[in-house]
Amino acid sequence: MSATILRNLKLLEPSFGEARPGYELLIDGGIVREVSENPIVSRNAEVIDCGGRVVMPGLIDSHVHVMLSDVVIPNLEKVPLTLATGRAAALMLGMINRGFTTVRDTGGADWGIKQAVDEGSLTGPRLFIAGQAIGPTGGHSDPRRRTDVFSGRCHCCNAMAFGMATSDGVSEVRKSVREQMRQGCDQVKIMMSGGVASPYDPLDSIQFSMDEVRAAVEEANAFGRYVCAHAYTPTAITRAATAGVRTIEHGNLIDDASAKLMAENGMYLIANLVTYYAMKERASQWGMSADMLHKNDLVIDGGLKSLEICKRAGVPVAFGTDLLGALQVDQSREFLFRSAVLSPIEIIHSATTIGAEILRMEGKLGTLKVGAYADLLVLDRDPLEDFGVFQEQGKHIAAIMKGGWWHKNRLN
Repeated sequence: MSATILRNLKLLEPSFGEARPGYELLIDGGIVREVSENPIVSRNAEVIDCGGRVVMPGLIDSHVHVMLSDVVIPNLEKVPLTLATGRAAALMLGMINRGFTTVRDTGGADWGIKQAVDEGSLTGPRLFIAGQAIGPTGGHSDPRRRTDVFSGRCHCCNAMAFGMATSDGVSEVRKSVREQMRQGCDQVKIMMSGGVASPYDPLDSIQFSMDEVRAAVEEANAFGRYVCAHAYTPTAITRAATAGVRTIEHGNLIDDASAKLMAENGMYLIANLVTYYAMKERASQWGMSADMLHKNDLVIDGGLKSLEICKRAGVPVAFGTDLLGALQVDQSREFLFRSAVLSPIEIIHSATTIGAEILRMEGKLGTLKVGAYADLLVLDRDPLEDFGVFQEQGKHIAAIMKGGWWHKNRLN
């Protein structure tokens, strides 16, 4: 890996709040070694002229599912793990092509696919994994049909079972969390309310007892990890906050009181707006049921309101998409939906700085300060002026670097 100097660029370091001209970057060994307003001199470095383009950190999507390759999750029970992995490879390639150099998988991806990316066997973003999402029988991680009684599903021939687990009672929850830790997970995902893509649980259902949630949090914290919770309603969010959960996934129906409690506890919200619009527009053509689409309608209006509520309360909100299967091509539309209530720099922060905080990778990801990983984008236009630069599947991204390696480069 040779050293590289990037010059003739505008640097969109998120802490600046704007794209500033006159900077140069020295990258060596996959790390940003120097950031200077003066010419950088290095005998061994390759010099690349960025043509006045904007350079910014690679994007972070804090809620994805690389292994959920079908819009209708129960269909995955017919998908062998080999096929699911092949599909995941294509989905991950699409993500990094769109400029997402890091993603946080919240149910499905395991240490094997993470290692495949790390060693270069598969091309994709850095993966932070949750392994199997854990929920109670009949909850959001239990997509079985009512005629399915036996729960001992084979992982190798059932991709649905591979990404989800059911646990009931404190002892089972402890064991499930410990198993995810043993399997190398970066965070533990639990279900605390109903969901859109699960067939039988109402959105306002309350899943897991407080003792079960506390057990999950205790085990994750003991291992140096944390719990993220699928939760839509104020009741579910309040219970999660009270039990020590660190992040809330979705949170569309949050209210001022539950947001205030999140802020007091130093929690994060990972909002996902685009998935609800994409499901409303196109999910029926892949077989999503009318009941699921009805639940989708119940939460779609709360998405933008949740951003406003969290902004008032001081709850940091990360960028997430939660798209399933073929809908994942809509990933970059999330920027456009958020722009209805947030400023461009607030949205950039959500996809860089706040994402890095959630991953506990401050100073390494979501920034181009000295010492950070050399994950960066070279953009044809300034995203603070036009989020269209992120659209069309990465067409307007001139170059993408991950860990000092060029994934894409049309600068030369």
